[in-house]
Amino acid sequence: MATKQRSDDPEDDVRPPGFSRVGTRVLEVAENLIYGGIAVFLVGSAFVLLAVAAKTSWGLVSDFSQKPLLEVLDILLLVFIVVELLFAVRTTVEKRELVAEPFLLVGIIASIKEIVVLSVEAASALGKGAEFDDRIVEIGLLGVLVVLLGVTSFLLRRKEREPDEGDATPHRADR
Repeated sequence: MATKQRSDDPEDDVRPPGFSRVGTRVLEVAENLIYGGIAVFLVGSAFVLLAVAAKTSWGLVSDFSQKPLLEVLDILLLVFIVVELLFAVRTTVEKRELVAEPFLLVGIIASIKEIVVLSVEAASALGKGAEFDDRIVEIGLLGVLVVLLGVTSFLLRRKEREPDEGDATPHRADR
């Protein structure tokens, strides 16, 4: 006869000695303050970047060329990166664990940002031999990086949907 495994282990509720409890609490408060400071700086950075993007967009009225448009796109993609980092900080504080997916998205957005900038530079370097070739190689490598980060994100999401390894109850549909 199989014995039922208890999910309530009495040792899980054992608290560390007094100094460890206080030390742990102090470190937890310090960690929250640091994450709060990071969040404040990220929010401030995002608003500053939005203001810079608005100012650069206003410049498009007088100079409707490729350069200011590329600058606006570059700044807005940077805002996306900052917002994703802010999401990563918020998720870390809420779940009390480091979550990899927001950082993968930051890598994807940053790579796409560089691909956009490099493709414009490559277009202006067309016919300049080695300079053009360098830009194309960089674009290709960044494209491979985007694919790899995307596959990693997909596999991470797939792994999160699987049941925990230590789960004692089998998940069978035919019962």
